[in-house]
Amino acid sequence: MKKGLFALSPLMVFIAFYLVTSIIAGDFYKIPITVAFMVSSIYAIVISKGPLVNRVNTYSRGAATEQMMLMIWIFVLAGAFAHSAKAMGSIDATVNLTLSLMPAQMILAGLFIAACFISLSIGTSVGTIAALTPIAAGVATETGTDVALMTAIIVGGSFFGDNLSFISDTTIMATQTQGCRLSDKFRVNIFIVAPAAILILIAYVFMGTEVNSPQQVPAVEWVKVLPYLVVLITAIFGMNVMAVLTLGILLTGIIGILTGSFDIYGWFGSMGEGILSMGELIIVTMMAGGMLELIRQQGGIDFIIRLLTRRVNSKRGAELSIAALVSLVDICTANNTVAILTVGRISKEVGDRYGVNNKKCASILDTFSCTIQGLIPYGAQMLIAAGLASLNPISILPYLYYPFALGIFALLSILFRYPKRYS
Repeated sequence: MKKGLFALSPLMVFIAFYLVTSIIAGDFYKIPITVAFMVSSIYAIVISKGPLVNRVNTYSRGAATEQMMLMIWIFVLAGAFAHSAKAMGSIDATVNLTLSLMPAQMILAGLFIAACFISLSIGTSVGTIAALTPIAAGVATETGTDVALMTAIIVGGSFFGDNLSFISDTTIMATQTQGCRLSDKFRVNIFIVAPAAILILIAYVFMGTEVNSPQQVPAVEWVKVLPYLVVLITAIFGMNVMAVLTLGILLTGIIGILTGSFDIYGWFGSMGEGILSMGELIIVTMMAGGMLELIRQQGGIDFIIRLLTRRVNSKRGAELSIAALVSLVDICTANNTVAILTVGRISKEVGDRYGVNNKKCASILDTFSCTIQGLIPYGAQMLIAAGLASLNPISILPYLYYPFALGIFALLSILFRYPKRYS
């Protein structure tokens, strides 16, 4: 018990250090999240076993896994695209188009629907956030709405599709580990997800009545909207997110030069600024990966699995243990796909032992992993949204209504045994 808690202590140090120092300062912007991760990373290296060089190598290996590096390349491309689009006038033009087509009262609900639809179509929360966050931030500025609220709407909606889409990696991983079909898992999931999404959509409709219309919407420069339209359409048709962002960068350069928004050196400069603006989030991503790899190597994740499965004695208890298992591992890995992969086999064994329907089990794994991933401030989705909106990830947390609602309805589905057919 003590050994397992000790292995998890770097995560506790991070949470305690960041929260305590921020509360003392009375400002969550006062303490850079990079410093909190640096302190907890140094602590993780110090308490780990083995020669120092081996501990540092383990940390470095965790910071530079294939998945981590792929995420960093996406951050680099997203930063370059966002800044070059802003310098070219694409964001302003898209915001003006949004304001001219949509009544102010429906902007919150409209952005949520857009995020849900796009994420469902492309199966990735990161791609949805990269495409829509700059637009949401621009709309917030024009309407006088809180940028953190607008950003949270996009983050929440992006997890709708991440959880439900047939091409989402979490859906594929959950169904593969539990031995069921994608369509079967979807039928279970929709009963959990739909009430949460409808409830939050209604809330956004009512909240939208307080959004003020801008005094005057400038004329829409349609050619400058093209990069975002192309990015959204190609993403919906399943193009790789890195290819989508690269295409967007090329379009901003071509249109920006042709319209005189900047010359080729101005384009290069805007891309460079965008890449540099992602520096903090790239550093946080790598430090989190390194720290979590040390936790895994020291047995922290194995400890969680043993702890949560040793007292299961009923079907409801089995489902709750699977939910807790994938949630805690997601907190420790900051990656919902990895969390499902890590606990998938043990979840199948627990489910089979206590008669849990494998379709329900797959749904629990996917839904709870997406809930937690949508709420942790050091997850890739929150970091990229915060980076593109120039916010502290903690400032977005209070407005993440959909992930909270999704978690509540998922928990209710276990406690009250629904959908009945699969419970």
